Amino acid sequence: MVTIAPLSKEHHADWLRLWKGYQAFYRVTIDDATTDLSWERLRDPREPMFGLAALIDGKVVGIVHALYHRSTWTQGDYCYLQDLFTDEAQRNKGVGRALIEAVYREARERGASRVYWLTHESNATGIALYEKVASRTGFIQYRHVL
Repeated sequence: MVTIAPLSKEHHADWLRLWKGYQAFYRVTIDDATTDLSWERLRDPREPMFGLAALIDGKVVGIVHALYHRSTWTQGDYCYLQDLFTDEAQRNKGVGRALIEAVYREARERGASRVYWLTHESNATGIALYEKVASRTGFIQYRHVL
């Protein structure tokens, strides 16, 4: 049984382990200062972002981070599901789906008009889930790093 809870101080060690796993999956390294700042922001109710933990038997086995932003297309904010990661041993047990559905609930309660996210085209496991819980838009992302 998967339980979803807001990230709390007690989750820090497991969150950091999963956050490092997420970075390894996408072959990126995020510096410690940014990681520390993100951890604080994800738990600060004044920030336009939030983080949730998925727990099985009291152990954190998945994390999700999301943030809100305005849109010129709707009156309600958009909710961008930025990061989603589950412990490899817990995949295909409903953890990712539970986290996505929890973001849907949070966004709906806040009055957001949509939840959206990106994934890499090589993320076959993620895409298999995402095809069941959302619609593919066909948009292509372009990026210019500053």
